[in-house]
Amino acid sequence: MTELKKYQMYIDGKYVNAENNKTFESMNPATGESWATIPEASAKDVDLAVKAAHRAFTSGPWSTMLPTQRGKLLRRLGDLLAKHSEELGEIETTDTGKLLKETRWQAGYISEYFHYYAGLADKVQGATLPIDKADMFAMTIREPLGVVAAIVPWNSQLFLTAVKLGPALATGNTVVLKASEHASAPMLAFAKVFEEAGFPPGVVNIVTGFGDPCGKVLSSHPLVDRISFTGGLETARHIIRNSAENFAQVSTELGGKSPMIIFADADMKSAINGILLSVFSASGQSCVAGSRLLIQDSIYDEVVAKIAERAAEICIGDPLDDKTQMGPLATRNQLDNIEHSIRLSLEMGAKLVYGARRPSGLNPEGLYYEPTIIECPNMDVHVAKTEMFGPVVSVLRFKDEKEAIAIANNTNFGLASGIFTTNIGRGIRMSKAIRSGIVWINTYRAVSPMAPFGGFKDSGHGRESGLEAVYDYTREKTIWINTSSEPIDDPFRMQ
Repeated sequence: MTELKKYQMYIDGKYVNAENNKTFESMNPATGESWATIPEASAKDVDLAVKAAHRAFTSGPWSTMLPTQRGKLLRRLGDLLAKHSEELGEIETTDTGKLLKETRWQAGYISEYFHYYAGLADKVQGATLPIDKADMFAMTIREPLGVVAAIVPWNSQLFLTAVKLGPALATGNTVVLKASEHASAPMLAFAKVFEEAGFPPGVVNIVTGFGDPCGKVLSSHPLVDRISFTGGLETARHIIRNSAENFAQVSTELGGKSPMIIFADADMKSAINGILLSVFSASGQSCVAGSRLLIQDSIYDEVVAKIAERAAEICIGDPLDDKTQMGPLATRNQLDNIEHSIRLSLEMGAKLVYGARRPSGLNPEGLYYEPTIIECPNMDVHVAKTEMFGPVVSVLRFKDEKEAIAIANNTNFGLASGIFTTNIGRGIRMSKAIRSGIVWINTYRAVSPMAPFGGFKDSGHGRESGLEAVYDYTREKTIWINTSSEPIDDPFRMQ
């Protein structure tokens, strides 16, 4: 039996085991076998991490570091990420089943996020106020909040870490990062990059464990000033309740059931590629997956036939092989939920077009699942309204813009949407009418450090990335200065 790789948490600049020496095993979803042991943090471990971050913020070298100096550290971090992208990509692929060519690219690209926020570190400004008082000068400055609890899921975790850490560190906060219990290894490997970059101890701390006690203690800790969470709705509800204990500011980026709307005038090749990109890349394990495909009546049969043809050509296999186009799901629970949802939906009148099987010829213990296309008579079908987090697309018909908008908005989610049409006026009309935080027109899944990312409704609140994100990690302070050479009035002898 292969010896399991042992990982440690990163607290106050040191690599440590859980104080009770508890661990849990991480599974390679391509083989179904355990490959690493991860520390299971106790309440005491989380408390130590938060207190280390608080010390670094209040009295450590980070507290007196100039914004330009912080920017230089972030730039070095970005440079090192590009250097270590191959290594980090392999670890993430082994732990999550995501394709190496994607994780390797993503580990390299997120260096751009740290470079972007490095450039903003010394550009967070206040203002002078045209105050309505004689002999008074008033101004505002922006200061960091303090300790940030950053909680990330297993999918796209390096990217989701970058969009939180970049603005948090640029503005002078310190961070306790909780990795997902489903795939913690990449985050713990990431610690070595922070160490190499030269961040002072306690500025970034990484803990691993389960929602209770690890996540519960972190999100309710009295020294935590802000919580940035990406994950599921139920966990978000717990976090928001926990934040009542510390009144921490909370931002959430949650799930999605994003519509892909294909009009009859769309460039067909672009639309088909957009559909494949939106829902089958990353095995559909993306919060922005275009899992509801809305097709205009006159081209419905043609588009369904073409995506079924292309789905059959997707190469499923070992995610470490660059020839593979779709790897396994990350957890057995996902696979079980998807199979249950599809069975239920077929009983409700849905029609299977393609897939809904575990492919043959691969490791039977691997969590592989074919790309799946389900025709749905309406939005009441289970797969049409439930986030699947897998390679499953629900297909619905529409007649015109009005009906497309009604179907698109008929969901509790509102993270992303895609519109394919050569009529730019229609594209703009649709983008204004659809209730989602991101709208892609004639493209999909494009991201950038300059572009805000976040949703409406049950998809969460707050935005990540972009210029405004730096202000979300600061608070405004107003300063009044009396410029008069005369003493201030006696308050008990006012004229």
